[in-house]
Amino acid sequence: MAIDKIVPTLEAAVAGIRDGMTIMISGFGFAGVPNDLITAVLDLGVGDLTVISNNAGTGTEGLAALIGSGRVRRIICSYPRSRGSDRFDARYAAGEIELELVPQGTLSERMRAAGAGIGAFYCPTGVGTELAAGKEVRTIDGRDYVLEMPLRADVALVQAQKADRWGNLTYAKSARNFAPVMAMAADLTIVQAREIVPLEAMDPETIVTPSIFVDRVVHVDNDREWDI
Repeated sequence: MAIDKIVPTLEAAVAGIRDGMTIMISGFGFAGVPNDLITAVLDLGVGDLTVISNNAGTGTEGLAALIGSGRVRRIICSYPRSRGSDRFDARYAAGEIELELVPQGTLSERMRAAGAGIGAFYCPTGVGTELAAGKEVRTIDGRDYVLEMPLRADVALVQAQKADRWGNLTYAKSARNFAPVMAMAADLTIVQAREIVPLEAMDPETIVTPSIFVDRVVHVDNDREWDI
């Protein structure tokens, strides 16, 4: 049977997402955010979610809407407060959402470690700060390092520029951001792609995320800015 991971609708793409799941969401500011998939999750009505993302939502759609609706119990991110993060600010000030702040490079490496099967790693970032509270600190060659644990998720929602029916992906410039490591670190990776191309259209040397890390792809072509 031919492999075909393309699903016909956004509803089919997010089917099976349940209350209490941990969801990774790609994006850097407005770049590379799978807003259509997030809206589909919002329409499911699920809640008590843990979200792992670089930001805590910007503007009024996508992750900002998910947070504003009260569906997110906890967020793990690097930049919770940025331009347009009003929905998060209001929920956090009211004590309605938990925050785990993780330095950006550490966030990426924790996800990569999960995808690579690494049990944990030592990192100097955060030593001597509140970010290291409660974590093991070890001195290696005269320098202190904090033990960081991998970040895994039940689901990753990812935006790609191109996909084929096998699920091989390429991205548009900075819209790539954390998508490749998120795809590796989740049990179920769901992709919205602007273009669906034939298998032979992708040079294997240009594929960023191999199909083995992708479970579902839905075609979403819209007018949002992708090449930021």
